[in-house]
Amino acid sequence: MAILDKHAILEKNVTLLAIFAFLVVTIGGIVQIAPLFWLENTIEDVEGMRPYTPLELAGREIYMREGCYVCHSQMIRPMRDEHERYGHYSLAAESKYDHPHQWGSKRTGPDLARVGGRYSDEWHADHLRDPQAVVPESVMPKYGFLEHAKLDSRYIGELMATNRIVGVPYTDDMIANAEADFAAQADPDSDYDGLLERYGEDSVQVRNFDGTAELTEADALIAYLQMLGTLVDFSTFTPDASR
Repeated sequence: MAILDKHAILEKNVTLLAIFAFLVVTIGGIVQIAPLFWLENTIEDVEGMRPYTPLELAGREIYMREGCYVCHSQMIRPMRDEHERYGHYSLAAESKYDHPHQWGSKRTGPDLARVGGRYSDEWHADHLRDPQAVVPESVMPKYGFLEHAKLDSRYIGELMATNRIVGVPYTDDMIANAEADFAAQADPDSDYDGLLERYGEDSVQVRNFDGTAELTEADALIAYLQMLGTLVDFSTFTPDASR
């Protein structure tokens, strides 16, 4: 009875209740956060991961601008049905250069964490132009305007510099050559050796992504989609059991 009486006092006193609630939340937060300060790295380093190229980064910005994350997640859970449908479960390292991350929790459309290379560029262009022509039951809106929207590269260097502030390892050389690399990735006839040298010869895809003569927002979005889930070689990947 004495305990109930004390509990009633706490419930009836708004100030006292607020103080105790604050203490509980504070203690819980410290218990969760404090151990992280004694870890050298909370994300396992995985071979193959690199920052987005300027064109892929622009595509990611378009992906977010158009709200693609509202209907598509980019996080495959470690469950059998997830593996069988989408592929290997997502690694934290695959999102370490995302600000913000695109994990999501809603799947009106399929998860896109491993969509890279699953479909051709032509499929993506057709799908963006008229989703229902490709997938009749799709509820995705049409994004045909993207292939007519010219891509502006004037601020890509500034965007990369901003990402560097929050930890993305863009070098001075990458930022200085941002506009050139931006255009080179979508033009297979260009001199793109510098792009491959900066970002990795085996992981950067160079081609005309949307099939049109001009560099468009569709080029950037398709370039971004086509690299998702392709950087880590899961045929040789072995998880770090110590983590």
